[in-house]
Amino acid sequence: MNAIEPSQEQAQPDTPSDAPTPSILPHAGAAWTPAHRDAIRNAEVSLIRLPLTVPISDAKVLTGRQKPLTEVMLVFVRLQTQTGHEGLGFAYTLRTGGAALYELAREIAPLLIGEEADDIAGLWDKLSWALASIGQSGLVMHAIAPFDIALWDIRARRAGLPLSRLLGARRDSIRVYNTSGGYLSTPLDQVLDNIDASLAFGIGGIKIKVGQPDLDQDLKRLHAVKKKLGDAVPLMVDVNQQWDLAAARRAGERMAPLDLTWIEEPLNTYDYAGYAELSTMTEAPLSTGEMLASQREHEILLDRCPIRILQPDAPRIGGITPFLKVMDRAARQHIGLAPHFVMEIHVHLAAAYPEEPWIEHFDWLSPLFNEASRIEHGRITVPDLPGLGLSLSEQARRWTQARAHCP
Repeated sequence: MNAIEPSQEQAQPDTPSDAPTPSILPHAGAAWTPAHRDAIRNAEVSLIRLPLTVPISDAKVLTGRQKPLTEVMLVFVRLQTQTGHEGLGFAYTLRTGGAALYELAREIAPLLIGEEADDIAGLWDKLSWALASIGQSGLVMHAIAPFDIALWDIRARRAGLPLSRLLGARRDSIRVYNTSGGYLSTPLDQVLDNIDASLAFGIGGIKIKVGQPDLDQDLKRLHAVKKKLGDAVPLMVDVNQQWDLAAARRAGERMAPLDLTWIEEPLNTYDYAGYAELSTMTEAPLSTGEMLASQREHEILLDRCPIRILQPDAPRIGGITPFLKVMDRAARQHIGLAPHFVMEIHVHLAAAYPEEPWIEHFDWLSPLFNEASRIEHGRITVPDLPGLGLSLSEQARRWTQARAHCP
């Protein structure tokens, strides 16, 4: 596909004061001047409980640090402007925090009423300062995210463009890999069957969970998976932060013959020194970032760790506004991009990344939306509907546990 011309609505790039080089993405860090006078008229905040078919476990469960995952809690925000434009955004929690996220989002929703919907950066700052007394990371960023995402959805819908096009999309499809079929709670025979199903569905890469207390058990599963995939299908592993530096070095040495596309979260997310040292010890590229919960945490990571693949999560770091700045910083450092989870949002953002990214496929959220993703030949198609191209299904409404309207 030829490069897509950016929308005329896009702002010109600016240069952050601490940036070593100018932004290379036209949307990152730019000061947008509202082009439309259209105030936010009302907001709806909903809490949805999405049950998983079977409980799943990764290494955090096998080491006794967490319980199996049985559900995903999501907070959806729907904004409507005075002229009738609507936008949808959401954030999520796993295992804990869903009710707290909903209450916090419900509390700050009134702050947007009467504000200009096109002033996305200004509204992000307003919400951030309103929550500053309880922090600048974690749940605060989760609570801001659905509002910020909904505002970007409004802007793209008003322009009649998919969000990807509004941001300057460079491609209309993206490499896609699957994670949900390779959890440690899944027996090996079922993992292999899941791989067959994923490849038949059009998935282009396979990631499986590792990090069991017995490394030999991880290697047994890995060698069986590699034998099935051969050399043509990329294979990734995810440790979920369960190794220390010594264990990661040993595992990296024994996994080297498998030619892994990356080793994900081998160490604690905040072990910056450990990642820097480990990068000199392993042949496979290291990836991390999904558990970071702010733009600043990603900047520290990129300053201190020579990782090869960054895995930011827009709902965890405060929405699309900070994600674009993180993405621009990673692009300037020529770091690979593989956003974590929520492919429904990240497919639009990754489409604008200069280097070929990856999208993580999860079918968990599919029942929530009327629209289905299109995957074939190892790639996921970027939606061509205006905005995010999402609308909530009747099933999502049945799973709704609480709803608040403002005003």
